Amino acid sequence: MNKKQRIPCIIMRGGTSKGLFFLENDLPADPVLRDQILLTAMGSPDPKQINGLGGATSVTSKVAIVSVSQRPDADVDYLFAQVSVDKPVVSYKGNCGNILSAVGPFAVERGLVKAKEPLTTVRIYNVNTGKVIESEFAVENGSVKYDGDYAIAGVKGTASPVRLKFLDPAGTISDELLPTGNVVDELDVPGVGKIQASIVDAANPLVFVKAADVGLVGNELPAQIEAIPGMLDRLEKIRGVAAVKVGLLTDYERSAWDCPGLPKMTLVAEPKDYTALDGALVKADEIDLLVRMMSMQKPHPAIAMTGVMCTAAACALEGSIAWQVLRKTADSNCIRMGHAGGIAEGGVSCSMEGGKVKVDSTTGVRTANLLMVGDVFCC
Repeated sequence: MNKKQRIPCIIMRGGTSKGLFFLENDLPADPVLRDQILLTAMGSPDPKQINGLGGATSVTSKVAIVSVSQRPDADVDYLFAQVSVDKPVVSYKGNCGNILSAVGPFAVERGLVKAKEPLTTVRIYNVNTGKVIESEFAVENGSVKYDGDYAIAGVKGTASPVRLKFLDPAGTISDELLPTGNVVDELDVPGVGKIQASIVDAANPLVFVKAADVGLVGNELPAQIEAIPGMLDRLEKIRGVAAVKVGLLTDYERSAWDCPGLPKMTLVAEPKDYTALDGALVKADEIDLLVRMMSMQKPHPAIAMTGVMCTAAACALEGSIAWQVLRKTADSNCIRMGHAGGIAEGGVSCSMEGGKVKVDSTTGVRTANLLMVGDVFCC
């Protein structure tokens, strides 16, 4: 019997996700060995993740790997890993903005960055996307302040805000905000037909489709979407064809295995009343558009932070699918997105460059929490 390894680990909540946070030096340099460690730590593949620390959902099966950055424009490097729940797959394609919101506090907890009162700013280089994000959060008595009165939809209670600013977020999989060069593309999806879509790449690439074009209203909750026969397969086919369109895949039928997280499938619709997962009524006049996002082939219970950022950017593109359903009186500094968990707000700042819209930055607010410090045991 092999002796189990003890690996230092912190469990943190970041936004509406929860994950394992490691220092890069505490994990094997060999990518194959590292992936095996992460799968074992999470208890994957297993729908229940009963033999690991995963929570049996995509939003609780995430990993942040952090180190001191050698870049002059960043304090730390952050590599995000999405560990599949039911497959032996670890994906490094794309960033997770929710987990990102806990990276700055983690860097302070592990002594990678010195805490400064009353606010500490950590410049984070996301290795997955090659982008820099500024994270600002409160510090009190030399320690990260986690308690506060800021609430985010999808998380019970309140906490101290973490303000995120994505600098020059466009072009994570290519050099362009629009990887295909088009504001709207027509996707020919086998078994589905022709679908109008906008593929936008800011913070992470998303493929936007009108909910009505796949037979939905747009205000459905995750369980309702899952209950519709063939709906998850239909959405994954659309996402797979979009992934082929932007060069992430050559075979759309391999999307769930070879590129499970990108581009993120996102359904949008005009504002409508709905009841969120916590039972709260979200009124149409409280939001600027409806957003329903998929995560690892399942409906997201809230919305990815990078999804908020990319949706804000898409709303700035006249004619895009998101722009078409957006309330035209929406404030670009605070676009209100109605998701299954409630309301998320994202801002976008743009300029013109060479006759094209350039996204200078996107902004949003999350919260984070320190849950556990210890060791994880892996074979």
